[in-house]
Amino acid sequence: MSLQQLANKFLIQRTPDAISLPVPMRQTSCAAGLDLHSNASTLIKKGERALIPTGIKIALPFGYEAQIRPRSGLALEHGVTVLNAPGTIDADYRGEIKVLLINLGEKDHHVYRGDRIAQMVVSKVEMVEFLEIAAKMPLPATSRNDGGFGSTGMK
Repeated sequence: MSLQQLANKFLIQRTPDAISLPVPMRQTSCAAGLDLHSNASTLIKKGERALIPTGIKIALPFGYEAQIRPRSGLALEHGVTVLNAPGTIDADYRGEIKVLLINLGEKDHHVYRGDRIAQMVVSKVEMVEFLEIAAKMPLPATSRNDGGFGSTGMK
């Protein structure tokens, strides 16, 4: 492959016990997220959470992250969502991706090996540096300044 063909192609690897699972993929050509599959079966009781292995490892270059986000259908139909959404996979992490699911639904939920449990979105990250200034120096003013929760209106 040429360097041009390798642009926007990152390394992905299945763990030995996940060889039979599909690699993350988009369900449509315009989808931002790639579906992640469970590499284990487990029961998540209502109100409880579980860390679900995916059997996937990735290598992202500096300046990128992968976000782990809920699947809308799983949340709507079963009340199961990603607890720390979006979860962040940093560019220097090389371990197996695991998804922290919580069952907010009314019934216990079975996750079966191979189920699509979350989606992964890869994004560029602006690697900025912060410059600390003295507490007595004001930050640059804006029309909002320190207006917090609800300061721009409730509706």
